[in-house]
Amino acid sequence: MMRNTLLMVFLLLSMADSVSVQGKEKPSQKQQKYHTQKQPWSEYTVHQMDRPHPVKVQSAGALCIKPPKDALVLFDGTNTDAFTVAWTVKDGLMIASPRSTRTKKSFGSCTLHVEWRVPADRKVDGQNGGNSGIFLMDCYEIQIQESHTNVTYADGQAAAIYGQTPPSVNASVPQGEWQSYDIIFEAPVYGEAGLEKPAYVTVLHNGVKVHDRQEIYGPTKHKVVTSYPAKHPEKAPIRFQWHQDPIEFRNIWVIENH
Repeated sequence: MMRNTLLMVFLLLSMADSVSVQGKEKPSQKQQKYHTQKQPWSEYTVHQMDRPHPVKVQSAGALCIKPPKDALVLFDGTNTDAFTVAWTVKDGLMIASPRSTRTKKSFGSCTLHVEWRVPADRKVDGQNGGNSGIFLMDCYEIQIQESHTNVTYADGQAAAIYGQTPPSVNASVPQGEWQSYDIIFEAPVYGEAGLEKPAYVTVLHNGVKVHDRQEIYGPTKHKVVTSYPAKHPEKAPIRFQWHQDPIEFRNIWVIENH
């Protein structure tokens, strides 16, 4: 019942949120262009620099949602016991540190809440300076990125399914402010013959729905068109990426969906 209530709250928030359109961003001419393959599911290549960017909308900022009773708290401001690598904890925040970290517990389908921010004093340029990511089942990345003013390739901006699908709109707030992701993930289903149903994900960025049960086309990859492997675990850890940038996190919790 709690899971259904939580899902309904997320969807109602996304539908009720009033946003104002602020215009489209154009990629910097200085940024590197990739010679990559065309995505079979779109008219673009992987990381195509002139792929249209989602329009920027004004959100209310991070949704600070307390963990429901049936949630597993991954970080509450005190320690990193739920993770394999002890990232720095300071002033109640978990700060990305050398080496990516994973949850000790494995998950399949789940609802994940994460609050994060890029420090205000970071110099950000494209994929550098404000970069991290959340890898569901250790392989499906929802990108963390400074995308309020910084422009990178559309399938690598904040809330993108990395290398696959940009968010429908850009709900980023200014650098230095807190942001939130509420992620409802459906794990892929495998049978004796292999893949039977792909993974799907719904993402709310700062309360704005930016993916609505969007199909995931395989493990997210850099500069490569993806596909599903022949075999796949039923559950795997959630990975938080170290990308040489001290992204800050707070209030991380997860609910297993059955």
